Amino acid sequence: MAALSRGDAPLARQHFEAIVAGGGADASVWLAIGLACQVMDDAEGMSTALDQVLIHEPQNLRALLMKGDLLAARGDRRAAISFYNLVVGLVPDVTGLPPEIAAEINRASRALETLNSGVYRDLEAHLGRKGYDPAKANPRFKESLDLLAGRKTRYVSQPRAFFYPELPNIQFFPRELFPWMERLEAATDDICAELAQVMALPGAFQPYIEAEANRPTDPGDSLLDNQDWSACYIWRNGHIVPQIAELCPRTLAALEGVELETVADRAPFILFSKLAPGARIEPHHGFQNTRLVGHLPLIVPPNCRFRVGNEERVWEKGKAWVFDDTIEHEAHNGSDETRVILIFNIWRPELSSEERGLIASLMEGIDTL
Repeated sequence: MAALSRGDAPLARQHFEAIVAGGGADASVWLAIGLACQVMDDAEGMSTALDQVLIHEPQNLRALLMKGDLLAARGDRRAAISFYNLVVGLVPDVTGLPPEIAAEINRASRALETLNSGVYRDLEAHLGRKGYDPAKANPRFKESLDLLAGRKTRYVSQPRAFFYPELPNIQFFPRELFPWMERLEAATDDICAELAQVMALPGAFQPYIEAEANRPTDPGDSLLDNQDWSACYIWRNGHIVPQIAELCPRTLAALEGVELETVADRAPFILFSKLAPGARIEPHHGFQNTRLVGHLPLIVPPNCRFRVGNEERVWEKGKAWVFDDTIEHEAHNGSDETRVILIFNIWRPELSSEERGLIASLMEGIDTL
């Protein structure tokens, strides 16, 4: 080590290889040989030594990073990416690490980003030569490229309560699946007029997240019992709310033909959702993946954003969408005005009538326990 520290890499390597010959080599010895080979510009010796380190310690960060550097220098980008990915994955947060270690982890992250960007450009060029046109191709293929290049994160359905298997993992659903959507959108002005009456009603809106008796609460939830995110229900827990429903006949008429989720004492859910100026709904997941959530934006000030998985959208008045709320999602009202949307739950279109009935019976049974 003294020889290595004063720059005499050949002598250091000689002594370390004597340890190997004597059968006393461990990961630290092999790593030192790798460092000596690096100084000597012996790429093959360095590669052999690092491989031995990783046999002894598969998650040795220094060896992983050096291996990634070596492969990147050779032009083997795919192999280098695999090593840099492992380094970054093992230490996703450098907070609290010694500065020299944090600097190396950050360097691996930057190298990974650079390599991924290069791979993405080259892949697009290759596909272009094969006739690929991003403007005409299926959006799913474009997203697959973004995921492959690390430009997007893969999000999956993670319901908090009930998971139904073999359902597609879709963030925002194609509007073509819902023939009722245009009819609902056409009623936007009528619904807004009824919303104005509701908003004039004292106490109509209550916190969307309320503490429940005999259920634990999360003291860190900033929106618990908070009017920043509030709701006024037309249907709640499978029961109509007469006082509000009487004010909203056109809203209910516009929802006729929508395959609303129906479960005794649970659904339908139809409500006006109000998000206060500057309020943020933190990333979260819904309870069960057998239903989807519909939004019809009604009052939408500028700078209001909604993200599901890796896709972010901006609400537009009268432009509805349907999404899977069991995929991580969040919302933010970045304006100084109130945002209001109509929210409703629907059955997933992939479920048969028999499946819907069985799921409803299951939920009803759970409520009897």
